[in-house]
Amino acid sequence: MLLNHLSRPSAARHGVLIKGEAVAQGSHSLFFIAEAADEAILQAFLAPLRQAGNVEVTAAMTCAAMVSSGGCEERPVDVSAEVLDPADACQDAVEAGLLIHSVNPLNGETSVPDLAGGAVMPNGRFYLRNHFDIPNLGGDNYRLSIGGLVERPLKLSMRELHNLHAESQVVTLECAGNGRSLFDPAVPGEAWGLGAVSTAEWTGVRLMEVLERAGLRAGATELTFRGADSGVVDGHDAPVRFERGLSLDQIRETDALLAYEMNGETLSPPHGYPLRLIVPGWYAVASVKWLTEIVVTDQPCEAYYQAEKYWYHWVRNGHDERAQVRLMNVRALISSPEEGENLPRGDTAIRGVAWSGAGNISRVDVSLNGSRWREARLVGERRRSAWQWWELITRLEETGPLTVRARATDMTGRTQPEHAEWNRLGYGNNSIHSVAARVI
Repeated sequence: MLLNHLSRPSAARHGVLIKGEAVAQGSHSLFFIAEAADEAILQAFLAPLRQAGNVEVTAAMTCAAMVSSGGCEERPVDVSAEVLDPADACQDAVEAGLLIHSVNPLNGETSVPDLAGGAVMPNGRFYLRNHFDIPNLGGDNYRLSIGGLVERPLKLSMRELHNLHAESQVVTLECAGNGRSLFDPAVPGEAWGLGAVSTAEWTGVRLMEVLERAGLRAGATELTFRGADSGVVDGHDAPVRFERGLSLDQIRETDALLAYEMNGETLSPPHGYPLRLIVPGWYAVASVKWLTEIVVTDQPCEAYYQAEKYWYHWVRNGHDERAQVRLMNVRALISSPEEGENLPRGDTAIRGVAWSGAGNISRVDVSLNGSRWREARLVGERRRSAWQWWELITRLEETGPLTVRARATDMTGRTQPEHAEWNRLGYGNNSIHSVAARVI
């Protein structure tokens, strides 16, 4: 009765608009955001809930109001015609079901149980990683500038890009910090769980085709990609642009794409409208959003997010070592059962997704309660740049606690470690995934 009463159609009949719900993990507490003309209407709607437990009503504020009042690390709100309203972007992400980490910049991850099921992730549920405000660019006036060591500098409109040969690729993107919150000791940065990963079908133009139209001059070996987003970072007085660099050899190896569509729809502003770079196999920091400039040079990029961020920093044998964040590590995630789920005795399906930046997934192994590893069945088409579904049908005979573990191996022989090596900025955590459930 209560679930039906709390449905959006029922709430609307009582003059209440419900904008989001959440259940507190490990407790019987329900939270939701609601709007009504006055508190009396809301209190009347909540009357049936008082028959089941305690009800508390607290005045709420918008995402933008919270930021401007000093919340969310006191990041300033700067809403103008050139950036997306953070309140609107936040509300859209909440309603789509993302787990929000920060409002401005907007960062949210996908629920792990939502990862499996379809070939691609619906656009609204595709995780969001931003470093600054979200640019709100106009497609009609947009131009992609290509300059530097080229024979013919170009300024391409979206119409000109659409007139070129279009290609589509199904590509998994993962934030390099995915799983950062699981490192011990804790590390700085966005405290991602395991849902900063999603897959989409991207449509656009091959980057090499555009570069060939510009004509590469002798000595051209490196490219710098500049997004329209910018902001202030620690240690720098002036705002910095988001820039990343790749070599021409790396571009050729990855078959990078200049994408203007995502799952058959025009890119949304949070995902890079009107144009973003897609670099298959690499952590998503390389897939620059709101791409406005490509500069061809003979020197590696030395921008802030290339030289100072997205590096592994280790201490090995008393010595500092570092390496640049590049290809995604091999990894498997368990989407079913969910953490804390109760499972009936008998046949059950253990399911999940696996991916790697180095090659196709060759196998996924599953262990129950520390037993021997058993090979799962790989489901669906194998794509080098996209995740692989997998499942293991097994029989649960005994009641009690159940620990499910999964590890992936790719075609190059890379296998997930028991525990990923700790590093100072918390990148590349691909420790074996473990889920605690119960058989009843």
